[in-house]
Amino acid sequence: MLEFLNDLLWSKVLIAALIGLGLWLTIGTRFVQFRYFGRMFAILSANQAFSHDRHGHLSSFQALILSVAGRVGGGNIAGVAVAITIGGPGAVFWMWVVGLLGMATSYVECTLAQAYKQANPDGTFSGGPAHYIARGLGKKWQWLAVVYAALLLVTFGFGFSAVQSYSVATSMQDAFGIPAEAFGAGLALLIGAIIFGGVKRIAQVSEVMVPVMAVGYILLALAVLGMNIAELPGVLMLIVKSAFGLEQAVGGGIGAAMLMGVKRGLFSNEAGLGSAPNVAAVAYVPHPASQGIVQAFSVFIDTIIICSCTAFIILLGTVYHPGMSAEMGGVALTQASLASHVGEWGRAAVSIALLLFAFTTIIYNSYLGENSLKVLAEKIPGAVIGYRVLVIVLCGWGATTDLGTVFAFADVTMGFLALCNLLALALLYKPAIRLMKDFDRQVAAGVTEPVFDASRFTDMGVDPAAWQLEPEEAEALKEVQAKAGA
Repeated sequence: MLEFLNDLLWSKVLIAALIGLGLWLTIGTRFVQFRYFGRMFAILSANQAFSHDRHGHLSSFQALILSVAGRVGGGNIAGVAVAITIGGPGAVFWMWVVGLLGMATSYVECTLAQAYKQANPDGTFSGGPAHYIARGLGKKWQWLAVVYAALLLVTFGFGFSAVQSYSVATSMQDAFGIPAEAFGAGLALLIGAIIFGGVKRIAQVSEVMVPVMAVGYILLALAVLGMNIAELPGVLMLIVKSAFGLEQAVGGGIGAAMLMGVKRGLFSNEAGLGSAPNVAAVAYVPHPASQGIVQAFSVFIDTIIICSCTAFIILLGTVYHPGMSAEMGGVALTQASLASHVGEWGRAAVSIALLLFAFTTIIYNSYLGENSLKVLAEKIPGAVIGYRVLVIVLCGWGATTDLGTVFAFADVTMGFLALCNLLALALLYKPAIRLMKDFDRQVAAGVTEPVFDASRFTDMGVDPAAWQLEPEEAEALKEVQAKAGA
């Protein structure tokens, strides 16, 4: 049954839904991922991106890094290798296409998450799909918000936290001979020390680890490109030809290339699943669309940059060959390919990268589960503490147990999770476009940093308390309104 549902959801329903919605949102936002591509860097380079308000909310940069921590995982190393083994080099092309479309989807869902975030009594924010479903769609859709929160808790909070620990423990045992039991115990203790500090500590750890792991992996890939620069044009041509079935010998044809590329892109960047909006919502930004633009960039980092690094390491190496067994794919193919470029230490380098990618993903997943628990059991004393303890136990236990069935179950629940979120995004299309147009209007008027005036959007169900301005911000808003002719 799990196999049947997985095949139905991920090989048919979700591919059509995610690509269809991605195209719709790309056209509806007038190709926002390309229009504001340069602005992604401008927002992150501004002081505002690193600033906090008086409550110490996450900065825009921290929210970006935390979402990258969640998107970049073992799939960027092992998943890309599997896609190339089964679908051929053309799978990389379709992975790129899905990544570019996913940028628009991520922009919309994270903009909505920011707009519909909720102010808590302690001065913090809560937000995500459960919140924009409940606030944006009204009481008759409350059931969907509850279903989404429950699926998020089961999928990311419990399922993937345990599965990730198993994959990384197995890799470390194979590469360095570290017993899975010892590694699992150490991992559980380290995870506990971080998640008991809440989202702020998770963000603080991530903003150190994520740039190190991402930049380190990118530098490895650049070194490989430098050593094989003469072969690069040929590899790029191979990717394009294979994508359209012009190089049948290198894979399963256009159908296999498209299917595997699309699945890898969707699995990897998580655009449309609604996971990243949980983090995007708690950031301190002057306008919801600002964080939407930044989060679109995180999809670019994950799929266009990190996944491409793995693809080039494999395709420029001597290990991969057309028609090779799928059993030879996965992390072993990436390890062997890097070793063919730099020597045997390349295998250890891939294992360390996998460890860092998986570790940051686990702490990110734990926060997603905690955020959903607040929706489901906010008033139950000790619920959050009990959840954190359970996550620690699952990390330790999962490291020593093959959880193939749990992984298959989590894939199914993630599929239904995506369907819930995609339905909400379709129903909230008009509010999302309205938020975008408010941002566009201010940019067109020459406003350097657009500011959100929540009083103009109360009819949408926005929480005004989440957008209370400091005196200096109120003055800035007046200047913005005057300049934009509001």
